[in-house]
Amino acid sequence: MKLTELFVAEIEREAVPTRKMLERYPADRNDWKPHEKSMPLGYLATLVATIIGWVDMIVNQEGIDFNPPGGPKYKPREMTTATELVHALDASMAKAREALAHTTDDHLLTNWKYMSAGKTLKEDPRHIAVRDGTLNHLAHHRGQLTVYYRLLGIPVPSIYGPFADDKSLG
Repeated sequence: MKLTELFVAEIEREAVPTRKMLERYPADRNDWKPHEKSMPLGYLATLVATIIGWVDMIVNQEGIDFNPPGGPKYKPREMTTATELVHALDASMAKAREALAHTTDDHLLTNWKYMSAGKTLKEDPRHIAVRDGTLNHLAHHRGQLTVYYRLLGIPVPSIYGPFADDKSLG
């Protein structure tokens, strides 16, 4: 199986539980956070909704500078409703599918850079950046979102197996 096919199949699987999480988003709690060092719920949900779209950036750019010299820091447009978040997930999925459809496994073996203020912090083969920078990163932030929901009393949907609030298998 090609890497591109593997990644498309995986993002399709990850989109299902991600959609379930976003459909339960409480629009009236955008600024809520469980701790002063935590990110606000609205920012976290936006990140979860859009992170799969980073595949497009990894495939089609040489890298990303999260704090470009002389430019603004990276900051996604925060969304405030479940509908906006689900639409953003759909758009992210479309971007990722399109990028993977128009690349090759050989290209995914070339390097991609994570930068800040013009300095390279990390450089990995693109397939590692897709795995670590999007898929693993999505699982991490979606897990944070489950904790936020639990603390807010929002039923947590099944992700990889039964949860206390949802006994289905995902």
